[in-house]
Amino acid sequence: MQQLSEQELIRRDSLQKLRELGIEPYPAQEFKVTAYSQEILEKFTPESTEFTNVTLAGRIMSRRIMGKASFCELQDSYGRIQLYINRDEICPGDDKTLYNDVFKRLLDIGDFIGVTGYVFLTQVGEISLHVNSITVLSKSLKPLPIVKEKDGVVYDAFTDPKQRYRQRYVDLVVNPEVKQVFLQRTKIINTMRNFFNEKNYVEVETPILQAIPGGASARPFITHHNALNIPLYLRIANELYLKRLIVGGFEGVYEFAKDFRNEGMDRTHNPEFTVMEIYVAYKDYNWMMDFTEEMIERVALALHGKTQVQVGDKVIDFKRPFKRITMFDAIKEHTGIDISTMNEDELRATCDKLGVHQEPSMGKGKLIDEIFGETCEASYIQPTFIIDYPVEMSPLCKKHRNNPNLTERFELMVNGKELCNAYSELNDPIDQYERFKEQLELSAKGDDEAMFIDHDFVRALEYGMPPTSGMGIGIDRLCMFMTNSPSIQDVLFFPQMKPEVKSHKDDLEVYTAAGIPQEWAEILQTMGYVKYAALTEIKYTKVHQELCGYNKKHKLDLANPKPDDVKLWLQQ
Repeated sequence: MQQLSEQELIRRDSLQKLRELGIEPYPAQEFKVTAYSQEILEKFTPESTEFTNVTLAGRIMSRRIMGKASFCELQDSYGRIQLYINRDEICPGDDKTLYNDVFKRLLDIGDFIGVTGYVFLTQVGEISLHVNSITVLSKSLKPLPIVKEKDGVVYDAFTDPKQRYRQRYVDLVVNPEVKQVFLQRTKIINTMRNFFNEKNYVEVETPILQAIPGGASARPFITHHNALNIPLYLRIANELYLKRLIVGGFEGVYEFAKDFRNEGMDRTHNPEFTVMEIYVAYKDYNWMMDFTEEMIERVALALHGKTQVQVGDKVIDFKRPFKRITMFDAIKEHTGIDISTMNEDELRATCDKLGVHQEPSMGKGKLIDEIFGETCEASYIQPTFIIDYPVEMSPLCKKHRNNPNLTERFELMVNGKELCNAYSELNDPIDQYERFKEQLELSAKGDDEAMFIDHDFVRALEYGMPPTSGMGIGIDRLCMFMTNSPSIQDVLFFPQMKPEVKSHKDDLEVYTAAGIPQEWAEILQTMGYVKYAALTEIKYTKVHQELCGYNKKHKLDLANPKPDDVKLWLQQ
C-alpha cells in the first residue's frame, strides 16, 4: 500500500476542497497562451505597449504571500517570471474566495496555473506580470524538491544522480541547466541533418527487429515473434540494410537510429543508444574523412560559435583538418613495438609483455584491438583519425588498395574515446562471404560478439554495389563532448537504470521497542519517518519541533513530548 507523506495528504485534501468549490483541478479545455517568460523579459521596456494584455501558463515555483497582495514565480517552457497578485484585482466583487482560499491555501508550489494581465516594472526594477485573472490548470500531488539559495549558497539541491536520472521529469523542473543540454542535443542532430540534406542525401528508416543481428561485433538482445515462431534480435547496427539501399540505386542514404547491445553499462555506454550512419556511393574513406571533419566542425560552430569546446579540464579544437595516423604506427609510437607482421602467437606474447588483457577466444583482430585500446587510445585527446586497420579487425571493410593485410578504415578518436567509425565499404561478395565465415570460426571459439553470416546481404552484393564509403557516429557520445557532459546518462532523457529498490517502512514495534509510544510512532511514519534507523540520524530538537507542530496543526490534543523524551527515543 502506498505510504503518503503529510504533504501529500494535505495536497489531496486541497484537491478535494477545490472540487467542492466548483473548480476542476484538471480541466479539459484548451488554455490559449499568448506570451512566454523569455519573450517578455527580453523585449519589455517601461515605454512598451506590446504586453498590456497577455496570457501565460506554467508552474508556481515560489510564493510570497503578504496579506491582500502576493508575489509568486511562474515557470513556463522558456524560463521564469514574477507575478504580482492583488486580492481585489482577481476578486473584484464581494466574493474573495479565489484569493483567500484558492490562491493562499489550496494552491501549492508545483501547481500549474494560467494567468492573464499586463507587464510592468516593480519599484525594485523587476519585470513582472500584474495578474487580472487566475485559472487552475493542474494540481500537483507530490511536492517538488525546493532548491533554495542564500548568500550564494545552494540548499536542498536535487543533485543525486540516481534520483535525477530516474525522475528526469523532476530534474527538468528544478534544474533548468539540464533542459539546455537536451536543447543542444536537438541542435546537434538538426545541424547534421541539414548538412546531409544540403547534399541531397536521403534520410531513411530500417528495421529495428532483425532476423540476423549484423553490421557490428556485439552481443544482441533476443526476443521471439509469436506469429512467425522465430527468434528476432534488436538491431546492433543498421549498416547492412543501408548498404542494401545503395545496391538498390540510392546514391546517399543516412539514418539516425536506435541501436541496442546487450553488454555492460558505464558512464559512456547505455544498452540503448543513438547512432547516425551514412553511406555514399562512389566515395572512399579518404573522402569520408574530409566529410566527417566538415560535419563535426559545423556542429561545433552551430553550438558554440567557435571550434574550441570545453570538455572537462581540456579544450578540444574541432577545427579541420584533423591529425591522421595508421593503427600500427600509433602502437609503435606508444609502445616501441612493431606488430605489423606478427602472427597470433606473437601478438599474445606481446600482450603478456605489455600487460594487456587477453582471452583464448580472441583472434588476431581482438588482440590488436586490445593492444591499441590499452596502450594508445587514451593519448588521443585532440581529434585524430586512426587509419588503416588490420583486415582481421574489419569484416565489412574493403582491403587496402596498397596492402592486402590492411583495410581502408578509420576511427575518429576524441578525448581518448572513439567517436566514429568509417570504411571504404567491402563490395566484393566473394570476399565478404569468406570474411563472414572467419567470423563464424571466432564464434565457434567462444567469441559471443562475432558476426553472424547474413546470406541475404551477400546475395545483395552479388547483384552489385558500387564503390561506397560509410560512416557511423555515436550521437550520445558526440553530445557528451559538445555539451561538456561527463556521463552518457546526462545526455539521455531516460537512461537505463537498475531496478528501483523500494524502501519498506519499519513495523511499529521497531519504534515502540525504542521507547516511542505507539501514537507518536504512527505520527512519525505519517510524517515520512518510515525507517527508525534514518530517524536516529536527525537532530532530536528538529524531530521534537516537528512533532509538536504536527500535534497543533492537526488538533490531535495529545500531550507534547518533552525534548529529553525525544532525545531518549532517538538515543542521542
